[in-house]
Amino acid sequence: MADEKESPLTAADLPEIVRRIRARTPARILMGRAGAAYRTETQLELRAAHAAARDAVRAEFELEAALGAEFAARWRLFEVATEARSKEEFLLEPERGRRFSEATRQELSRRCPHASALQIAIGDGLSVTAVAAQVPALLPQLAAGASKRGWTVGQPFVIRHCRVGILNEIGDVLAPQVAVLLIGERPGLATAESLSAYMAYRPRKGHTDAERNLVSNIHTRGLSAPAAAARILNLATAMMKAGASGCAVREELGSEGSPRRIGQ
Repeated sequence: MADEKESPLTAADLPEIVRRIRARTPARILMGRAGAAYRTETQLELRAAHAAARDAVRAEFELEAALGAEFAARWRLFEVATEARSKEEFLLEPERGRRFSEATRQELSRRCPHASALQIAIGDGLSVTAVAAQVPALLPQLAAGASKRGWTVGQPFVIRHCRVGILNEIGDVLAPQVAVLLIGERPGLATAESLSAYMAYRPRKGHTDAERNLVSNIHTRGLSAPAAAARILNLATAMMKAGASGCAVREELGSEGSPRRIGQ
């Protein structure tokens, strides 16, 4: 009928098996349809999620706008940039996002201590939204946990137009024992607020993903900040004991939640 309106689809309308499946994932499955198309409500949700994902990727990182002036001042955060001179260049030429300019290398050498046990860097990556949403809760917990372990922690800093491979540059310039890069994940249609923590033991030029570890899906409906901090610190401990990272260190999430080295 031309005047017929869609009636609301409530949980009570769904079979038990469908309710149980949908409760376990944010994916839009078994959402119902209007004729051959999604229902209007689902269509609008998809368009809003797609717009949020595009905004997260395209937004330029501004330190105080993203993290707040008080937070930036408390942690004495400062910004540096990769060789990518703009967001467009960052997206089209990924290799530029994996290298520091010589001026940036000199600034980091001047402002950050060398050879710290743990060096934390914050990169915009592919979601400024994720950095703004997750870093204010995660960074203090990482610093507090590292302090309890008696580790020296380098001065954290922010990297604009940043790719994961910048870990090698951080290692070359600052020589930390373990480097942690908190970076915005590529957003999807479930959330644009997901952060990743890439980690490496004594990273240096030539290292690949095989020498790195990853804790991902740090967001409200995924891994919480306290759980992420615990996993990151446990992995850092395992790296220090093993003298290695990446394929040489495997995260075993048992009852104690502690990673151990392959072969132990």
